[in-house]
Amino acid sequence: MELQHLRTFEAVLRHRTVTDAAVALGRAPSSVSQQLRTLEAGLGVALFERGPKGMTPTPAGLRLRGWARTLLDQAEQARLDVRGERQRLRLGALETLVGSHVPGVVARLAARRPDLAVEPHADRNRAQLLADLVAERLDAALLLDSGAGLGGLGFPAPAEPLAFVDLEDVPLALVAAPHHALAGEALTPADLAAERLLVNVPECSFWMAGERILGAGPERVRVGGVPVMRAWAEQGLGISLLPAFAVDESLRAGRLVRLGLPLPELSLRLVWRADRERLPGLRDVLYAAAS
Repeated sequence: MELQHLRTFEAVLRHRTVTDAAVALGRAPSSVSQQLRTLEAGLGVALFERGPKGMTPTPAGLRLRGWARTLLDQAEQARLDVRGERQRLRLGALETLVGSHVPGVVARLAARRPDLAVEPHADRNRAQLLADLVAERLDAALLLDSGAGLGGLGFPAPAEPLAFVDLEDVPLALVAAPHHALAGEALTPADLAAERLLVNVPECSFWMAGERILGAGPERVRVGGVPVMRAWAEQGLGISLLPAFAVDESLRAGRLVRLGLPLPELSLRLVWRADRERLPGLRDVLYAAAS
């Protein structure tokens, strides 16, 4: 059982067809098929069932999945150690969180594991972060969510097994300019039906939170990301639902006020592939992030 066979096995497992796996690996389909047959012959079991919808892992293939990832991770760790290189840990995060939460996580991790090189990757697209986790281009990712399961906020969760831990609550703030007619009032969602709600894009965490909290009532006005929504709200051009950490300074300076609508909190969620929990350094990320 060679490492290249395990990499081929993982590619077929991920892409479900020999052709797509070959494209991902940059090899000929015949080479992928041959390596897969060699691995199955060496283990003495079939790892996939071949069917019209692609390759489906057998029970033996599912058992090998965890072992393959462990062996490949250990081989990479050994390679880095022998070469005297620092181990990498690729930590993705939503762009909104890069300035507010990632620095603390990286600093705590540096203190706990100075031998570990953390590579932050920012992305404004949650779907891309999750795709990078599934494809193992990232080891873990920070995002915003709610509810008991991944995607409770309203976004689709990948079919692949992902695990997560909620690190802390992220309070929301519904804000407006100080002269807003509803400032100081106790409100219900119905009171906001005629308002202009400043938003980004439907994939945005705060758009999704607004859908759950406010319903379809307020008119959605697409203006841009968090800094743009905040700036427009300060000028009295609408109301906006934003993370409290993004508007604290504006509230203290009197440029914005909170509107009196009770709001739930979002969760800062650290997500990783469930089959990579034994990845060296990943536990340290969990501990550092939760400290």
